[in-house]
Amino acid sequence: MSEGPALPPLRDVIREHGLSASKALGQNFLFDSQLLTRIAAIPGDIAERDVLEIGPGPGGLTRALLAAGANVTAIERDHRCIPALEQLGQAYPDRLRLIEGDALTIDMPGLFVAPPAIVANLPYNVGTALLVGWLSAEWRPWWRSLTLMFQREVAERIVARPGSGAYGRLAVLSQWRSEARIAMPVHRSAFTPPPKVMSAVVHITPGNAPDGVSPETLGMVTAAAFGQRRKMLRQSLKSVPGALAALETLGIDPTRRPETLAIEDFVALARALQPIV
Repeated sequence: MSEGPALPPLRDVIREHGLSASKALGQNFLFDSQLLTRIAAIPGDIAERDVLEIGPGPGGLTRALLAAGANVTAIERDHRCIPALEQLGQAYPDRLRLIEGDALTIDMPGLFVAPPAIVANLPYNVGTALLVGWLSAEWRPWWRSLTLMFQREVAERIVARPGSGAYGRLAVLSQWRSEARIAMPVHRSAFTPPPKVMSAVVHITPGNAPDGVSPETLGMVTAAAFGQRRKMLRQSLKSVPGALAALETLGIDPTRRPETLAIEDFVALARALQPIV
């Protein structure tokens, strides 16, 4: 790959545009170019491929993605960051499509012809909501892979296994038809300003969807089960029509607690409830 354009240090760009991380928008800026390059490499070869980035801020990760050869679509809500991103787009002509707006309200699938890789240092205040939305998409989904920065605690919940304290609804939704792994930890000191918590990058790739199960039904079952995770299933699922009978049919002991059920158990339970709900 040819050398990219000479760019001023990101700190100088931030200083030039008078930018600072907004706590209200869940922003924390990353300046370490080597770290950003490693994150951009996680989804594999992205040269000449579409990448969607949410919340690029001043463009640190955007630089790394463009340097790796990607065609980047960046959605940024913070108007203050737009001039800095526009300058970056001028340095990479026709490689950066910038959309100012809220990712929670934009029709992201409609932006692409081929499935993009989504790579983002997600704003902490919307990260989980975006992930659940992406995992609830039709299968196979409109995205090729997800490479996302989360608080370490959230990342551990995404990849948790049954029986662990972190295992819950987010783990089931992330793993029932995808593979999820923690690709790399990120120390809080890497950010400006440093958050109070550690972070981690999660990489998710889609797999096959089990037959006869909708994400809506699985979401309803897991929300009920883990909404009262300290209670037995017979108590937490009693509000779900047909759930207790389905437990008996499937041979699942109703006195068990939800964190002891395998992902396959929740999938089977949702499948059994499909005609009812």
